[in-house]
Amino acid sequence: MSKPQAAERINDFVIKLANVNGTGSASANSLLMKSIFRMGVPVVGKNFFPSNIQGLPTWYEIRLSRDGHISRSGDVDIMVAMNAETYGRDLAEVSPGGVLIYDSTWPRSQELIREDVTILGMPLAKMCNENFDGVRGRILMKNVAYVGALVALLNIELDIIKDLLSETFSSKPRLAEANMKAIQLGYDYALEHFQCPLPLRVSRMDKTAGHIMIDGNSAAALGCLYAGATVGAWYPITPSTSLMDAFRTFCDQYRTDEETGERRFCVVQAEDELAAIGMVLGANWMGARAFTPTSGPGVSLMSEFIGYGYYAEVPAVIFDVQRVGPSTGMPTRTQQCDILLAAYCSHGDTRHPVLFPADPHECFEMAVKAFDLAERLQTPVFVLSDLDIGMNDWMCPKLEWDDAYRWDRGKVLGREELEKMDHFWRYHDADGDGIPYRTLPGVHPRGAYFTRGSGHNARGAYTEDSDEYREVMDRLTRKFATAAELVPGPVTIGNGRSDAAVLSVGSCDGAVREALSILSAEGVNLSYMRVRAFPFSAEVQAFLDRHERVFVVEQNRDAQLRTLLIAETRVDPGKLVPVLHYDGLPIGSDCVVGAIREAMATGAAA
Repeated sequence: MSKPQAAERINDFVIKLANVNGTGSASANSLLMKSIFRMGVPVVGKNFFPSNIQGLPTWYEIRLSRDGHISRSGDVDIMVAMNAETYGRDLAEVSPGGVLIYDSTWPRSQELIREDVTILGMPLAKMCNENFDGVRGRILMKNVAYVGALVALLNIELDIIKDLLSETFSSKPRLAEANMKAIQLGYDYALEHFQCPLPLRVSRMDKTAGHIMIDGNSAAALGCLYAGATVGAWYPITPSTSLMDAFRTFCDQYRTDEETGERRFCVVQAEDELAAIGMVLGANWMGARAFTPTSGPGVSLMSEFIGYGYYAEVPAVIFDVQRVGPSTGMPTRTQQCDILLAAYCSHGDTRHPVLFPADPHECFEMAVKAFDLAERLQTPVFVLSDLDIGMNDWMCPKLEWDDAYRWDRGKVLGREELEKMDHFWRYHDADGDGIPYRTLPGVHPRGAYFTRGSGHNARGAYTEDSDEYREVMDRLTRKFATAAELVPGPVTIGNGRSDAAVLSVGSCDGAVREALSILSAEGVNLSYMRVRAFPFSAEVQAFLDRHERVFVVEQNRDAQLRTLLIAETRVDPGKLVPVLHYDGLPIGSDCVVGAIREAMATGAAA
């Protein structure tokens, strides 16, 4: 064993853990990340896992950043290589001066030696075989043992690990004891055989106060609960299934009568995605707040009913947790490839409001906003998350709730209002904002109408008259213009004039912010706008007008956000410079910095 070569770095490095899928490594890796978070150090975790059930390689990447950066850095400083099949690949990823830790129970090929990387071997399997019974238990505890070694090597407080295990297994003390035993095995071995701590180590900070660790799907599910949703229908699909799982768990706790056990919610696994959105539309038409979580392939299958919801003007909320396409693509990798699909979903002239959360905190807030918008606008509304946000662990501010919040149900006529009316015309624009008044079934006979997806006029009657059809379609255009005033506005940094700026969306935000910080240190200062919704507000148009060149950062091959900007604003396409990342892994700041540096140096516009 050689001595560590890395320069001292405290709370600013990346740990990557290479495992075999299905061996229970996720809980061990999460334990490690949470322990660092509890030491007050900003941290983010990224899980890269295969789409099969078990057997293939999986990686978990933990970034510690004392400055609070949340994107991938592109470096690996400490690699824990627990999968012999990927040793060569894992070793190659380690940055010069870094450390590789591996299970030395079995001989390691001499081909894996790197002079610029410190190799630390630990007989993890041997230790666990000697101390635990059962094949499955030994495999699980091997992962926990390497966490113990990292606790010693990185100077993590052992008491924090003990507390986390006690909390996790509060109802199963034997499991807590077994896990702590494995932790102690790895911890003691590292103290005895290695220099502890490493130059790369953790030191207590106070930068996580007021923050939590949560994934976007759980946060979105909690937002649905607080928004008053009582109906969820879905067909399981990666990476959105955990959103409905979380919603059902929350409803079991908070929407079940404690005395009678009566469930005041309905969660339905439909036979397919088309049936799921049909159920959601039906529930919303009846007056419930209903939603469906899905991903790109599911949206494709839902498109006919989504168009029906648009034309018949029925509220619905659709959570699209994007993954890599086209077709089945790579189901467990992330991308932003459904932007155009969501904006124009279904045949014919359709346009839908789309919200773009950047993190779990916004997933919570925008879930609530989506239900209000859907009812206010009487139309399907998309919340466009992605796998990175939805399934990974993020540090974000604690979720807060205003108890004074009340639903925005929009223009819903009650019994008293209907009794005072001479007549009710379902699709009449009485206020000039494109939004008609609606009624709920059974409120009053005067509010009855036939809901149809075929041609209809302002009164709600069937028509094939050209003028009457155009009247309804033109009103829908006015309604979409109204939506631009209601959706969340963009976030802008640096409103002054400059030759160049950056515009981005969703989970690109962390990478862009870090890139801007790096470029600013080099004397390149750029304004930045993150769009949070479609249709685009007047602020977006003003931002585009204000800059001569705008770098549009997004995670897809075909520059879908750029395409949408060109289609929906008056921007000169020549000024929009695409910065694209689409390999399925979360975008890092290096992608943004490299593209902007090159363009600024050459003066290229594309």
